[in-house]
Amino acid sequence: MRSLVAAALLLLAIPAGAAENRCGWLVNPTPGNWYLSDRDGDWWMRSQGGMEAVGFDNLPDFDMKQYVKLQPNGYGYGCACVSADTDKAEGNITRIYSGKILPLSRCRNDKTLKTPG
Repeated sequence: MRSLVAAALLLLAIPAGAAENRCGWLVNPTPGNWYLSDRDGDWWMRSQGGMEAVGFDNLPDFDMKQYVKLQPNGYGYGCACVSADTDKAEGNITRIYSGKILPLSRCRNDKTLKTPG
């Protein structure tokens, strides 16, 4: 019984991985491709015919007032924060927990961010 209790306490002591909160440009440059560009680089979360982060549907929809169209077909970018797990070695977001659209001015005023396009 003691060993069972000790094992349970040991499991509780192992720190759980915490989601990262990443903020920057949320970019949809072409069909089926999405990434977040922050101060650390580009974090791919979906590529056409390739990977897709678990929970991709948890990304919020853009308010069109806070979205910049790159082409007449609607592809473009906006400013957002995403709560996610990342694979730093691959530069991917692997799981999306939630997201929040921010005013474009927030990213435009951040000197660490390069404007997409």
